[in-house]
Amino acid sequence: MDKPPLYRKDNTTARGARPRGGEYRHRRNTKRTAKSDVTREGMGRATGRGRDYTPLFRFLLSRVGSDWETTFAEARSRLDRSEPIFWLVALQESDRQDYVRIGESTYYSGLYIDSEGKLRVVNPDINESSLEPLCACCTSTFNGIRFTKPAPHRP
Repeated sequence: MDKPPLYRKDNTTARGARPRGGEYRHRRNTKRTAKSDVTREGMGRATGRGRDYTPLFRFLLSRVGSDWETTFAEARSRLDRSEPIFWLVALQESDRQDYVRIGESTYYSGLYIDSEGKLRVVNPDINESSLEPLCACCTSTFNGIRFTKPAPHRP
């Protein structure tokens, strides 16, 4: 039996959701649009737009301590493209981050592959109580759990 994909399409039926698109029609045949812009953005659409990769991030976090090759093979087979895997997983030591911010107020543990080929958390001491939200108006989460510290008061 096939497993479900590790991404969701954007929910366009939710209250307040706006239809996306039309950007390209406003730019085509203009002198400002370089050929590389159209190719890179895919007819005006930003790469990855319309996808929610939360299931992928949860999948990767659930595989911490597992063999990377097996984890990567399964994740890749359940995705439309492999780039979002490397938003969390650093391949080079210089790319490791304690945490990764996805969007405005969603944070996830940074991951890496150790010398034994196992998936590991960059800094296991960071959690939802050690991070501080940037503002009081957003609900900030770390690995899907709400921050426990309140936002700092800014005049």
